[in-house]
Amino acid sequence: MSIARITEISATSAKSFEDATQKGIARAVNSLRNVKSAWIKDQIATIENDKISEYKVHMMVSFVLDD
Repeated sequence: MSIARITEISATSAKSFEDATQKGIARAVNSLRNVKSAWIKDQIATIENDKISEYKVHMMVSFVLDD
């Protein structure tokens, strides 16, 4: 039987939501073992001078705990 845990991660990018997601996942797999999935909970765009200056994603990352 496997036991999983979920942690919430926020990541930002100046390029896109996809880039922010990729950065968040890259950081998660660098810090956690057995990462299995990610659910994008929220996306936020910061606007400055009438343009998007930052893309932010909040994600729930699940990983299986070691035995």
